Amino acid sequence: MFLDVLRRRNPAFIEAAMALHQQGKIPANAYVLDLDTVERNARTLSEEAHRLGLKIFAMTKQVGRSSSFCQAVKRGGIDRSVAVDMACARATHNAGLKVAHLGHLQQIARHEAAAAARTFEPEFWTVFNDTKAAEAAAGAKQAGYRQDLLARIRAEGDTFYRGHEGGFDANDVVAVADRLDALDGGRFAGITTFPALLFDHETRKVLPTHNLATLTKAAEALARAGRRGVEVNAPGTNSSVMLASLAQAGATQCEPGNGLHGTTALHVMEDLPELPAILYLTEVSHLSGGKAYCFGGGFYIDPIFPDYHVRAIVGAEPTTTAALRSVEIPPPSAIDYYAMIDATGPNAPKPGDTAVFGFRGQAFVTRAYVVGVSGISKGTPKVKTIENGFGETASWPV
Repeated sequence: MFLDVLRRRNPAFIEAAMALHQQGKIPANAYVLDLDTVERNARTLSEEAHRLGLKIFAMTKQVGRSSSFCQAVKRGGIDRSVAVDMACARATHNAGLKVAHLGHLQQIARHEAAAAARTFEPEFWTVFNDTKAAEAAAGAKQAGYRQDLLARIRAEGDTFYRGHEGGFDANDVVAVADRLDALDGGRFAGITTFPALLFDHETRKVLPTHNLATLTKAAEALARAGRRGVEVNAPGTNSSVMLASLAQAGATQCEPGNGLHGTTALHVMEDLPELPAILYLTEVSHLSGGKAYCFGGGFYIDPIFPDYHVRAIVGAEPTTTAALRSVEIPPPSAIDYYAMIDATGPNAPKPGDTAVFGFRGQAFVTRAYVVGVSGISKGTPKVKTIENGFGETASWPV
């Protein structure tokens, strides 16, 4: 699905990645990042966020918390990250980004709270209940500061992905704010949810969710209670073209992730300011039964999309205009040791050929390498980093 957008809007990226792989500089089973384009996208998002008065934090999980990605985002004007879990916090902190938001989507385990406060001193820390709020506050007190806490809230009619549920009752938000303010080492700073925006298949647009209305109503209740300067954190499907609607709804914070590499669902439907800057690259291993088997480990078909025809560019020479082949990818219930590429007809794939896919990736949940490449926009591509999904340098080729 994203391969068509890649071929049309960033063909030089595909050709550079294929050439580097054939030169032995990029491993098979790798998410490859066009760092020049990431920097450009970050600047587009950053400038729009600043124009609207929004704080902007980078989400890095989709690209495996790549250190070179973090640095490209920083050069583009975003110097703070949101950490979806402690692994994200460690990786982005080590890469030189300030951890601005911790605890959302995943809460911090009890015996990690003190270390998280001491090491990262996050600007904001999301909590789902009073116990987690007390743990965060205690950690901050031990580290010598007072922690700004965001209350994750929920209301009837809100949308949560299965396994993402949790939070305070939005109807009790004023009392929740008072309780968080009473904590020794903590204070109430604002409210959050996820997702605030969501792609709608019927209209093929990104629309506000009921969650965003819940945030707006809760902020109004807090204002009536005399609270000022309440932070409203509203993540989900952020492109620069969507930020104005968040600001209009009262949001004060946004957290682009897929938008930084041009792969939100809306980027498939419309040519948005952000260009595609990520692809999945692997290599043909062997032939069997009319299929070319390519190395797996990083296949990720995002469940936000209905089933679609998966294709790859396959060949030994850099190209975007030919060599398109149909691909069968094992179901999520199977281990993706290989995917099967159609090997019938002329110019059939052969072992060693490069295979390029366009995925809306979640590299951190795969076994793939993450490779940052700079200089593509100048015609001088160079591999900057080869890392695992935790932003750590990979031992490759051995």
